[in-house]
Amino acid sequence: MQKLPNQTGKLLLSTEEELFALAVSKNHAFRKLKKIINFKKLARPLRELYSSLGPIGIDTEKGLKMLILQFWKDYSDRQMETALQENLAIKWFCLFSLTEKTPDHSYFSKLRKRIGTKRIQSIFNQINQILEQHGLFSNLFTFIDASAIITKTALWKERDKAIKKGEDKLNNLNVNQYSSDKEAKWGAKSKNKIWFGYKRHHSVDMKHGLVKKVKATPANLPDFKVLKDICPNKTSVLADKAYDCKVANQILKQRKCHNAIIKKNNNKNKNKDLDKWLTKIRMPFEGTFSKLRRRAKFRGSEKVNFQCILEAICHNLKKAVILYLLTEYHCLAD
Repeated sequence: MQKLPNQTGKLLLSTEEELFALAVSKNHAFRKLKKIINFKKLARPLRELYSSLGPIGIDTEKGLKMLILQFWKDYSDRQMETALQENLAIKWFCLFSLTEKTPDHSYFSKLRKRIGTKRIQSIFNQINQILEQHGLFSNLFTFIDASAIITKTALWKERDKAIKKGEDKLNNLNVNQYSSDKEAKWGAKSKNKIWFGYKRHHSVDMKHGLVKKVKATPANLPDFKVLKDICPNKTSVLADKAYDCKVANQILKQRKCHNAIIKKNNNKNKNKDLDKWLTKIRMPFEGTFSKLRRRAKFRGSEKVNFQCILEAICHNLKKAVILYLLTEYHCLAD
């Protein structure tokens, strides 16, 4: 037996707060994120980027939250525009009311340009300080590595243009004349692993796999040349054979770090048993790199660096939310 629904039934939801309370559950990641990070304080310095004159624009706290969620969800600008209109959880987290007008896709590119890499780096450092206060960083063991960021998979058109202009071949010396990304280069991890684009250099704290420092460079830059930019102080540093050189050893010595770099096969001081053990220790943390986006969203070193920093922020915040939920669960169990 079926009963027709009452078309003039009583309205159950009387306020906007009740609707958001049902749409965004108590254990939702965004609710936990608001408890961990004070976004209002974090966004306060960004208000200096806007003039006190003219029409009132979108608040910087809303802008910062939207930017983080865009990379959290890996949305394009147009996808983020749609999500703000349709997704109640995102609308609630970004402080929009149900009927409030949300920005269109053009807002996000302007916001990224206005904030810039230096400011987003400062925000990343502040977030890491907050997470460190929560005890999520140990600063005892650090894993350092580099991974590929692909700008373009095939450059046949660029190669044909180069040959027509009298070039023998397309390589890193002349590719900037023909590629749409003037700063991207070819990089290689081995004979079979070659890509065109950039490298993401990371230092990862080995307590929970959180990213401490990150920097993007053209793919042809050797790993050890970026070590000074991502190496921490007074910790044990684990890295692969690409960092086994005099330059890396000197940097670790200057930073008062214990050298746990895997030695090359031709190194006289190589200890195979020790290197096997170090490989097992660092293996779980290599998954940090596999979870991050392998394609460049933008063109140019500055913009790719911006992408890497925001992806590192989102990676750390996702980990922090999971750890926060686990802590709450154990507290309830006790």
